[in-house]
Amino acid sequence: MKIGELAKATNTPVETIRYYEREQLLPVPGRTDGNYRIYDDEHTQRLGFIRRCRSLDMTLDEIRSLLKFRDAPQDDCGEVNQLLDDHIGHVASRIAELKTLEKQLKALRLQCGGPESASACGILQELDTAALTPEPFGQHAGHVHGTLHGASAKRA
Repeated sequence: MKIGELAKATNTPVETIRYYEREQLLPVPGRTDGNYRIYDDEHTQRLGFIRRCRSLDMTLDEIRSLLKFRDAPQDDCGEVNQLLDDHIGHVASRIAELKTLEKQLKALRLQCGGPESASACGILQELDTAALTPEPFGQHAGHVHGTLHGASAKRA
């Protein structure tokens, strides 16, 4: 099948498939005489595996490690267990960070009891005041630990 057919079959954008190829998560597909990429069932299965891992918010490096074990079914899966335990720990940390963020937002929301002029809005005043106070590195709006929404590098 061609890349568009693979994209449709797996509900994956074509550019994402190409990205996974560049990242060497998907094997290089064969080519037709017209130089079109041609994919088989293994590509479909592997892409499904990758997509499931991504839905669990795994990084590309974590997926790469899991694929290594998927490709060597005779190997001991102790490292797979450790990888998942580590990932669970990261998720738990992010949940704690998001709970802290929720508390901060709720406290900010309490700064304004109802409709007023924007000049009297407690939320805007609090945000202005906070803007004058430097935050620790990596704690700026929308970011947790220096990465967008806590996401690790190389997430797609």
